[in-house]
Amino acid sequence: IYEDHVDLRNGGRRRTVLTVDYVRSGASNDPYGHGSHVAGLIAGSGWSSLQAGMDYKGIAPAAHLLSLRVLDDYGRGLLSNVIAAIDFAIANRLAYNIRVINLSLAAPPIDSYRDDPLCQAVERATQAGLVVATAAGNFGIDPYGRKVYGGIASPGISPAAITVGAADTRGTNVRSDDVVAPFSSRGATRSRWTDPATGGVVYDNLVKPDVVAPGSRIVSTTLLPEAAIAIA
Repeated sequence: IYEDHVDLRNGGRRRTVLTVDYVRSGASNDPYGHGSHVAGLIAGSGWSSLQAGMDYKGIAPAAHLLSLRVLDDYGRGLLSNVIAAIDFAIANRLAYNIRVINLSLAAPPIDSYRDDPLCQAVERATQAGLVVATAAGNFGIDPYGRKVYGGIASPGISPAAITVGAADTRGTNVRSDDVVAPFSSRGATRSRWTDPATGGVVYDNLVKPDVVAPGSRIVSTTLLPEAAIAIA
Protein backbone atom coordinates (compact mmCIF):
# COMPACT_ATOMS: atom_id res chain seq x y z
CA ILE A 1 0.00 0.00 0.00
CA TYR A 2 1.18 3.53 -0.73
CA GLU A 3 0.72 4.51 2.91
CA ASP A 4 0.97 8.29 2.45
CA HIS A 5 -1.83 8.61 -0.08
CA VAL A 6 -4.12 11.33 1.26
CA ASP A 7 -7.17 9.07 0.96
CA LEU A 8 -5.51 6.51 3.23
CA ARG A 9 -4.62 8.98 5.96
CA ASN A 10 -6.54 10.57 8.78
CA GLY A 11 -5.20 14.08 8.67
CA GLY A 12 -1.53 13.80 9.53
CA ARG A 13 -1.73 10.14 10.56
CA ARG A 14 -1.44 7.05 8.40
CA ARG A 15 -4.32 4.59 8.67
CA THR A 16 -1.97 1.82 7.54
CA VAL A 17 -0.84 0.83 11.02
CA LEU A 18 1.67 -1.84 10.01
CA THR A 19 3.58 -2.93 6.92
CA VAL A 20 5.29 -6.31 6.57
CA ASP A 21 7.17 -7.02 3.33
CA TYR A 22 7.32 -10.75 2.64
CA VAL A 23 8.79 -10.08 -0.81
CA ARG A 24 11.82 -8.44 0.86
CA SER A 25 12.32 -6.10 -2.07
CA GLY A 26 13.13 -3.06 0.03
CA ALA A 27 10.39 -1.05 -1.69
CA SER A 28 8.72 1.44 0.64
CA ASN A 29 5.74 2.22 -1.58
CA ASP A 30 3.68 0.14 -4.01
CA PRO A 31 5.49 -0.31 -7.37
CA TYR A 32 2.76 -2.52 -8.86
CA GLY A 33 -0.17 -0.39 -7.69
CA HIS A 34 -2.72 -3.13 -7.15
CA GLY A 35 -2.55 -3.03 -3.36
CA SER A 36 -3.13 0.71 -3.23
CA HIS A 37 -6.06 0.43 -5.62
CA VAL A 38 -7.71 -2.27 -3.51
CA ALA A 39 -6.95 -0.39 -0.28
CA GLY A 40 -8.81 2.61 -1.68
CA LEU A 41 -11.84 0.47 -2.51
CA ILE A 42 -11.81 -0.84 1.04
CA ALA A 43 -10.92 2.22 3.11
CA GLY A 44 -10.36 5.28 0.92
CA SER A 45 -11.72 8.50 2.44
CA GLY A 46 -12.61 9.98 -0.95
CA TRP A 47 -10.83 13.25 -0.13
CA SER A 48 -8.87 13.48 -3.38
CA SER A 49 -11.92 12.85 -5.55
CA LEU A 50 -13.86 15.55 -3.68
CA GLN A 51 -11.22 18.04 -4.83
CA ALA A 52 -12.17 17.11 -8.40
CA GLY A 53 -15.88 17.51 -7.76
CA MET A 54 -16.59 13.80 -7.36
CA ASP A 55 -17.28 11.49 -4.44
CA TYR A 56 -15.47 8.16 -4.46
CA LYS A 57 -15.22 6.73 -0.96
CA GLY A 58 -14.22 3.24 0.01
CA ILE A 59 -16.63 0.81 1.64
CA ALA A 60 -15.20 1.48 5.13
CA PRO A 61 -13.60 4.94 4.86
CA ALA A 62 -12.58 5.10 8.54
CA ALA A 63 -11.02 1.63 8.70
CA HIS A 64 -7.38 1.00 9.55
CA LEU A 65 -5.23 -1.23 7.37
CA LEU A 66 -2.37 -3.69 7.65
CA SER A 67 -0.25 -4.02 4.54
CA LEU A 68 1.13 -7.55 4.27
CA ARG A 69 2.96 -7.45 0.95
CA VAL A 70 3.22 -10.80 -0.84
CA LEU A 71 3.38 -9.75 -4.52
CA ASP A 72 6.37 -8.25 -6.30
CA ASP A 73 6.66 -5.29 -8.67
CA TYR A 74 4.95 -7.35 -11.41
CA GLY A 75 2.13 -8.82 -9.34
CA ARG A 76 3.80 -12.19 -8.86
CA GLY A 77 4.40 -14.03 -5.63
CA LEU A 78 5.03 -17.24 -3.74
CA LEU A 79 2.31 -19.29 -2.06
CA SER A 80 4.56 -19.68 0.96
CA ASN A 81 4.58 -15.90 1.45
CA VAL A 82 0.79 -15.65 1.16
CA ILE A 83 0.37 -18.42 3.73
CA ALA A 84 2.90 -16.75 6.03
CA ALA A 85 0.97 -13.47 5.81
CA ILE A 86 -2.34 -15.20 6.62
CA ASP A 87 -0.77 -16.92 9.61
CA PHE A 88 0.68 -13.57 10.73
CA ALA A 89 -2.82 -12.06 10.63
CA ILE A 90 -4.18 -14.96 12.68
CA ALA A 91 -1.42 -14.69 15.28
CA ASN A 92 -1.78 -10.91 15.60
CA ARG A 93 -5.54 -10.58 15.25
CA LEU A 94 -6.05 -9.45 18.83
CA ALA A 95 -3.07 -7.11 18.97
CA TYR A 96 -4.28 -5.17 15.89
CA ASN A 97 -8.02 -5.92 16.13
CA ILE A 98 -7.90 -7.62 12.72
CA ARG A 99 -11.36 -8.59 11.51
CA VAL A 100 -11.07 -9.09 7.76
CA ILE A 101 -8.40 -10.52 5.44
CA ASN A 102 -8.65 -9.44 1.81
CA LEU A 103 -6.94 -11.69 -0.76
CA SER A 104 -7.18 -10.09 -4.20
CA LEU A 105 -4.98 -12.75 -5.75
CA ALA A 106 -5.30 -16.11 -7.47
CA ALA A 107 -3.38 -19.37 -7.77
CA PRO A 108 -4.07 -22.43 -9.97
CA PRO A 109 -6.78 -24.63 -8.39
CA ILE A 110 -4.93 -27.92 -8.75
CA ASP A 111 -5.87 -29.78 -5.56
CA SER A 112 -9.13 -30.04 -3.69
CA TYR A 113 -9.66 -27.32 -1.11
CA ARG A 114 -9.17 -30.08 1.47
CA ASP A 115 -5.51 -30.47 0.44
CA ASP A 116 -4.68 -27.03 -1.01
CA PRO A 117 -2.23 -25.33 1.43
CA LEU A 118 -3.62 -21.87 0.67
CA CYS A 119 -7.19 -23.02 1.32
CA GLN A 120 -6.05 -24.66 4.54
CA ALA A 121 -4.60 -21.31 5.65
CA VAL A 122 -7.90 -19.60 4.84
CA GLU A 123 -9.75 -22.18 6.91
CA ARG A 124 -7.39 -21.57 9.83
CA ALA A 125 -8.23 -17.87 9.59
CA THR A 126 -11.99 -18.39 9.59
CA GLN A 127 -11.74 -20.81 12.50
CA ALA A 128 -9.90 -18.04 14.37
CA GLY A 129 -12.88 -15.73 13.79
CA LEU A 130 -11.62 -13.74 10.82
CA VAL A 131 -13.64 -13.03 7.68
CA VAL A 132 -11.69 -13.92 4.53
CA ALA A 133 -12.73 -12.30 1.24
CA THR A 134 -10.95 -13.57 -1.85
CA ALA A 135 -11.08 -13.03 -5.59
CA ALA A 136 -12.86 -15.49 -7.85
CA GLY A 137 -10.19 -14.91 -10.52
CA ASN A 138 -10.06 -13.40 -13.99
CA PHE A 139 -10.47 -16.59 -16.00
CA GLY A 140 -14.03 -16.24 -17.29
CA ILE A 141 -13.14 -16.31 -20.98
CA ASP A 142 -10.60 -18.16 -23.10
CA PRO A 143 -8.15 -16.48 -25.52
CA TYR A 144 -10.88 -16.54 -28.18
CA GLY A 145 -13.39 -14.72 -26.03
CA ARG A 146 -15.54 -17.75 -25.32
CA LYS A 147 -17.18 -18.11 -21.89
CA VAL A 148 -15.40 -20.54 -19.56
CA TYR A 149 -16.92 -22.33 -16.59
CA GLY A 150 -14.90 -23.89 -13.76
CA GLY A 151 -12.29 -21.12 -13.66
CA ILE A 152 -12.50 -20.29 -9.94
CA ALA A 153 -8.96 -19.90 -8.61
CA SER A 154 -7.43 -20.80 -5.26
CA PRO A 155 -8.16 -19.81 -2.53
CA GLY A 156 -11.55 -18.87 -3.95
CA ILE A 157 -12.33 -22.58 -4.21
CA SER A 158 -12.48 -22.78 -0.41
CA PRO A 159 -15.91 -22.99 1.22
CA ALA A 160 -14.39 -21.06 4.14
CA ALA A 161 -13.79 -17.98 1.96
CA ILE A 162 -16.26 -15.40 0.70
CA THR A 163 -15.39 -15.65 -2.99
CA VAL A 164 -16.14 -12.47 -4.91
CA GLY A 165 -16.65 -12.22 -8.65
CA ALA A 166 -16.87 -9.06 -10.75
CA ALA A 167 -20.09 -7.48 -11.95
CA ASP A 168 -20.42 -5.01 -14.82
CA THR A 169 -22.91 -2.33 -13.76
CA ARG A 170 -22.97 -0.87 -17.29
CA GLY A 171 -22.48 2.55 -15.79
CA THR A 172 -25.89 2.78 -14.11
CA ASN A 173 -27.06 2.77 -10.50
CA VAL A 174 -29.93 0.33 -11.09
CA ARG A 175 -29.22 -3.37 -10.65
CA SER A 176 -31.62 -4.64 -13.28
CA ASP A 177 -29.02 -4.28 -16.06
CA ASP A 178 -26.05 -5.70 -14.09
CA VAL A 179 -24.28 -8.73 -15.51
CA VAL A 180 -21.28 -10.81 -14.50
CA ALA A 181 -18.22 -9.28 -16.15
CA PRO A 182 -17.01 -11.53 -19.00
CA PHE A 183 -13.51 -11.87 -17.55
CA SER A 184 -14.73 -12.90 -14.09
CA SER A 185 -14.27 -16.56 -13.15
CA ARG A 186 -17.37 -18.64 -12.46
CA GLY A 187 -17.99 -22.12 -11.07
CA ALA A 188 -18.55 -24.78 -10.37
CA THR A 189 -15.11 -25.37 -8.85
CA ARG A 190 -13.02 -27.96 -10.66
CA SER A 191 -10.44 -28.57 -7.96
CA ARG A 192 -10.19 -32.30 -7.38
CA TRP A 193 -8.99 -35.18 -5.24
CA THR A 194 -8.46 -38.88 -5.79
CA ASP A 195 -10.70 -41.34 -3.97
CA PRO A 196 -8.30 -43.80 -2.28
CA ALA A 197 -10.88 -46.57 -2.40
CA THR A 198 -11.60 -46.41 -6.13
CA GLY A 199 -8.68 -44.45 -7.55
CA GLY A 200 -11.20 -42.23 -9.31
CA VAL A 201 -10.93 -38.46 -9.60
CA VAL A 202 -13.59 -36.56 -7.64
CA TYR A 203 -14.27 -32.89 -8.37
CA ASP A 204 -15.27 -30.53 -5.55
CA ASN A 205 -17.97 -28.90 -7.71
CA LEU A 206 -18.77 -26.13 -5.22
CA VAL A 207 -21.06 -23.30 -6.32
CA LYS A 208 -18.85 -20.22 -6.59
CA PRO A 209 -18.52 -17.25 -6.50
CA ASP A 210 -20.54 -16.51 -3.39
CA VAL A 211 -21.25 -12.93 -4.45
CA VAL A 212 -20.39 -10.46 -7.19
CA ALA A 213 -19.59 -6.78 -6.78
CA PRO A 214 -18.85 -3.99 -9.27
CA GLY A 215 -15.55 -4.84 -10.91
CA SER A 216 -15.36 -2.93 -14.21
CA ARG A 217 -14.32 0.71 -14.64
CA ILE A 218 -13.76 1.12 -10.91
CA VAL A 219 -12.36 4.39 -9.56
CA SER A 220 -9.89 4.14 -6.70
CA THR A 221 -6.58 5.36 -5.33
CA THR A 222 -3.36 5.31 -7.30
CA LEU A 223 0.14 4.61 -6.09
CA LEU A 224 1.38 8.06 -7.14
CA PRO A 225 1.05 10.97 -4.71
CA GLU A 226 0.54 13.51 -7.48
CA ALA A 227 -2.37 11.61 -9.03
CA ALA A 228 -5.79 11.79 -7.43
CA ILE A 229 -7.66 8.84 -8.88
CA ALA A 230 -7.23 5.90 -11.19
CA ILE A 231 -9.60 3.82 -13.25
CA ALA A 232 -9.00 0.09 -13.61
